[in-house]
Amino acid sequence: MSTAARITAPDLARLGSVRHGFFTREGGVSTGLYDSLNIGLGSADAMESVMENRGRIADALGVGRGMLMLPYQVHSPDVAVVTEPWGEGDKPKVDAVVTAVPGIAVGVSTADCGPILFADGEAGVVGAAHAGWRGAVGGVLEATIAAMEGLGAARGRIVATLGPTISGEVYEVGPEFLDRFMQESPGNLRYFKASPAGAGKSLFDLPGYIVDRLQDAGVAASNLGLCTYRDEARFYSYRRMTHRGEPDYGRLCSAIALAA
Repeated sequence: MSTAARITAPDLARLGSVRHGFFTREGGVSTGLYDSLNIGLGSADAMESVMENRGRIADALGVGRGMLMLPYQVHSPDVAVVTEPWGEGDKPKVDAVVTAVPGIAVGVSTADCGPILFADGEAGVVGAAHAGWRGAVGGVLEATIAAMEGLGAARGRIVATLGPTISGEVYEVGPEFLDRFMQESPGNLRYFKASPAGAGKSLFDLPGYIVDRLQDAGVAASNLGLCTYRDEARFYSYRRMTHRGEPDYGRLCSAIALAA
């Protein structure tokens, strides 16, 4: 059996009680557009393939196959605290999940948006957040930190790492997008630069924006510097799919757990 391929973050790997992974698209059973570790229930991939892929991720994290908790994501700032496993029909509509229960893995799915894994190894609290621009602006990162504090984490001990995300070199946006960020703060101009395409287009540095918000919130934050759009061999990308006119795309998984 193939092993789900994952990338680990040095800052999180140093925490002996924590298991984590930013999983690539390699090491699964899906075929075609979804080759091969697609975990997207919202895709048109075969359900049995998606569930086997999710099972392989749970195996890689050392948790039971029914203990990988992935929410129904809606680009919100909302967070769920996981105290026991939920069924597929009961999962919350949120964009971040946190837990202090060993043996439960919490994670998110992405295909260009930012996956962030959090841990306070001393307190035994971990979390995962999905941050596209809407979630990041809306406060999902700060809400995740607050939810972890509610379980006993200390902001100054929390380590957060941003995994594979569309990079600022290829994330092209229109003038209305820039206007939205300038209304929030004129200082946000530093995350934009003119696009070679012209016509009022800009390139937006989503990873830089996410990491700065995490650091401003008082946690130790890092970025793995991996671009989903450019690295087709390892990552799915929604934007790459749209540019090619393909009918669908796979979803990546990033997840973290406390060792049981």
